[in-house]
Amino acid sequence: MHSKSSLFKRLLVASALAGAGIATAHAGATLKAGDLQVGMEISYPPFESWDKGKVVGFDPELAQALAKAMGDKASFVDTKFTGLILGLGSEHFDVVISGMYVTPERQAQADALPYGKTGALILVRKGSAKQPKTEQDLCGMKVGLEQGTTWVKALQTLSAQTCVPAGKGAIAVSEFPSAPEASQALLSGNVDAQMEIAGAARMFAERTKDRLAISSPDLVYPQTLGMYVKKGNTQLMAALKQAMATIRANGQYARLLKKYNIAPVE
Repeated sequence: MHSKSSLFKRLLVASALAGAGIATAHAGATLKAGDLQVGMEISYPPFESWDKGKVVGFDPELAQALAKAMGDKASFVDTKFTGLILGLGSEHFDVVISGMYVTPERQAQADALPYGKTGALILVRKGSAKQPKTEQDLCGMKVGLEQGTTWVKALQTLSAQTCVPAGKGAIAVSEFPSAPEASQALLSGNVDAQMEIAGAARMFAERTKDRLAISSPDLVYPQTLGMYVKKGNTQLMAALKQAMATIRANGQYARLLKKYNIAPVE
């Protein structure tokens, strides 16, 4: 029987050899050798945001861990959320890692690699008489959303197929260029509620010194987060998959999930 120390040493050697293999395998797969350029909208805490000129959050930390496992460094290209998939197709960056859900529409334009699971929470003004606990409770309300999110279509469908036929009133969806702008609209009373990805919703409530509060006790519309690469870039996709396996094995993935309260993908 092998000792724990010898087994650990063999795992470290295997990990190092795997990293060398990744670097060789994806040579030429990135726009710039040795640089994994990541597209993200850097205004979406806790997934990505600026802190004293530095990009911080779950996605940049994940990107840096993946890049290191690939023998690269990570750099970040700040891009509006609605332009991320288009920017990927136009080769403005190598990969999109930006709190983006895996959807059939996006998969028709780019290839996805799942990396976490989360869902939305509903925000309201503290003390508001309206306290929606589920998406069904949003009937008859004005709801603010970041432009381009999957919830826009989901709420429009819910409104047309459930709310209106039941006589509860339509959901008036207002789209904003960014999530913080949707929060400002909520604070000013221009919308009744905001639906936001769970980690960001908790951060917005905290940063507004509890002027905003989470009204939904459970996740709404739970979905899978995915990073995206340009269709046909099989080398980079294979390298990212191997890098994910590496950071799973060395514990980095689990630590990041715990730090940011994200559920794992199998």
